[in-house]
Amino acid sequence: MIKLIPVEKLQPGMFIHDLNCGWMEHNFVRNSFAVDDSKTVEKVLALGTHEIYIDTGRGLDVVDAPTLEEAAHQVDEQIEAIATSAVMPIEPVSLADEVRRAKTLHREANVIVRNMMGDIRLGKQIELEKIEPLVSQIVDSIFRQQDALLPLSLLKSHDEYTFQHSVSVCTLMTSFARALELPREIIHEIAIGALLHDVGKAKVPDEILNKPAKLTDAEFDKMKSHVVQSKLILMGTPGISEIALDVAAQHHERFDGTGYPNKLKGEQISLYGQMGAIVDVYDALTSNRCYHKGRPPTEALRKLLEWSKFHFKPELVQAFIRTIGIYPSGSLVRLESGRLAVVQEQHTDKLMQPSVKVMFHTKGHYLTPELVDLRHSQDRIVAHESFEDWKIDPAQWQPA
Repeated sequence: MIKLIPVEKLQPGMFIHDLNCGWMEHNFVRNSFAVDDSKTVEKVLALGTHEIYIDTGRGLDVVDAPTLEEAAHQVDEQIEAIATSAVMPIEPVSLADEVRRAKTLHREANVIVRNMMGDIRLGKQIELEKIEPLVSQIVDSIFRQQDALLPLSLLKSHDEYTFQHSVSVCTLMTSFARALELPREIIHEIAIGALLHDVGKAKVPDEILNKPAKLTDAEFDKMKSHVVQSKLILMGTPGISEIALDVAAQHHERFDGTGYPNKLKGEQISLYGQMGAIVDVYDALTSNRCYHKGRPPTEALRKLLEWSKFHFKPELVQAFIRTIGIYPSGSLVRLESGRLAVVQEQHTDKLMQPSVKVMFHTKGHYLTPELVDLRHSQDRIVAHESFEDWKIDPAQWQPA
């Protein structure tokens, strides 16, 4: 039986089923393993995670701890509350009108960020005048129709993750900031900080960034140093704002003080840093790497909600979920009818009933694609699914 326990109750003889933190937050070879001695317990405690999952069939038990199913039920109740507290919809332009522009913009953004990272490696300074027009276009696209650009954040290749992650975080942060109804000029600065939040990785050797195995302690420290490097690079960039700097310098801080590099706690972290932390973790969780299989978007949101008890401000996590939807656009879902569909467009007043494109049946065959607005259908979503598990190419079925 899998149970969720406070990390303080961990002891030798237990078997950890899941460390319950992101892949970049720990340096163990595996995410599940036997706890053989007190030294292992101390190393887990040092991670800063508050709750972990144990397998009582393979190790010692904690009698009064909730089971995996009980813990999941608590998250389900929170998701239901978020869905029913949705705001009234904003009338965007049609999805079809924005998709083509969004795809071109996304390609151009990845090229610009790739070239910028190469320039930084050569010791060149960031030129904001080259970044500003791109950011303005991203902000404009999100304001017109966020469901055109956001699904592209789910499409990443292993070898270009660093560049694509930066663009994804930028688009997600822009949408998040818009949903919080922040002034447009502040949203623009947040987007700049999000696009540049990982520029310090240009100072981290490629063999560490792309290592297809767990990092050593020294490599892990070098990887984490990218936050300080990002701050230093941006502080030396003429015209950079404090808002943009906060996004980059604080996106690995955590609300309970367990983050890095400065272990800031609570409101010591700016709103923009708190937003950046949520978005950065979400995008990392949903991304495939050579040593890490990405989670389906809905599963990643569930983890964010679970971790918001400690690592993030709960109200902000809930706002982020309302921003991108219970079933984010571009994700694969299973309908009660047994059909699979890709989420196309959110309805902010009916987050459990987005528009979807039905295209596959769980019996194993493709269907004639059909666009279905679940607000006006007898069918309903019953689960999220993995494109990889069904051997479906996600790029082929993104909103169009």
